[in-house]
Amino acid sequence: MPKIIFYPVGNADTCLITLEKRFMLCDYAAKLNPDDPDDRRIDLPEALKEDINYPLRDTIDVVAFTHLDDDHICGATGFFHLNHAEKYQSEGRVKIDELWVPAAAIVEEGAEDEARVIRQEARHRLIEGKGIRVFSRPAHLKEWLESQGLTLESRLHLITDAGQLVPGWSKDQDGVEFFIHSPFGERDGDAVLDRNECSLVFQATFQAGGTQFLMAADTTYYNWHKIVAITRLHRNGERLKWDVYKLPHHCSYLSLSPEKGESETKPIANVQWLLDQGKSRAIVISTSKPIDDIDQDQPPHFQSKNCYKTNLKPKSGKFMVTMEHPNRVSPTRLTVNVTLAGASLETAAAIGSGALVSAPAPRVG
Repeated sequence: MPKIIFYPVGNADTCLITLEKRFMLCDYAAKLNPDDPDDRRIDLPEALKEDINYPLRDTIDVVAFTHLDDDHICGATGFFHLNHAEKYQSEGRVKIDELWVPAAAIVEEGAEDEARVIRQEARHRLIEGKGIRVFSRPAHLKEWLESQGLTLESRLHLITDAGQLVPGWSKDQDGVEFFIHSPFGERDGDAVLDRNECSLVFQATFQAGGTQFLMAADTTYYNWHKIVAITRLHRNGERLKWDVYKLPHHCSYLSLSPEKGESETKPIANVQWLLDQGKSRAIVISTSKPIDDIDQDQPPHFQSKNCYKTNLKPKSGKFMVTMEHPNRVSPTRLTVNVTLAGASLETAAAIGSGALVSAPAPRVG
């Protein structure tokens, strides 16, 4: 049975898709001091190794870094085996079969710390011509390849553009397919790259129950406006339907609108259309700290939470927060089971046992 596992890592993202034969990890953000008793975030290296059955299995099929901000890559260079330098190949590291990155992660200049290391790994794999998939092909990418004595044409088999399915994955063979919504080539071609606007956004559609999972990275309302407009223009509205929605940017109002609102954020028109694509009994996941009804500058924003909950109410949907599951004192994995009957939250009683699940969402249509 496929599962989508969200890890409580504070205002940060890490999620694992487990399939019958393959694993896909989206982002990696570990706490730096696992022995701090006041830090309630999960011990990510330990949890992730347990979930992939390490050391019997020491490789993850796909590791996708949606973009290179710290809250999506923290600790990754200490956890993964990286091919480009021996210092990242010590015993106990988890290998990456295929690395997924937006083109911005290749062409970005001035990257520092872990972002620089992951950029070097992505560049190494692209030069080698294997073990990588790059999303979008802006002019900057063509220029960078030429600076390495390569052509864009020679690496097209490793590049997937928005509006395409990722090759090598299918519902029949793997139980899931991935449709890419972002990044757009023209955004990555800007002189100054905005990681959020250039981040990887996709819809995963599972064979089991036709369940659809929308993975939103840190997308802003501006980018959602473009994604919705382009998707509807090409009559691909089905590609924005969702049973499970990983909220952008830790429940920030800026993923809905330029205005926060006093008690509830009002989304712009195209974002409202996106929210309307949620199905009956849909599940919204806020990868964030606990959300209190206190106005604050940084996410999570309670005004944004109220917007999502308002839109979920007619669907009898659920709004979940990673650092509140099953409670704020001892948060742990938040697991969505994908079955023939649809998506369902694994109940707190089933954590660690796999014995019980909540009632599955009925299929519509």
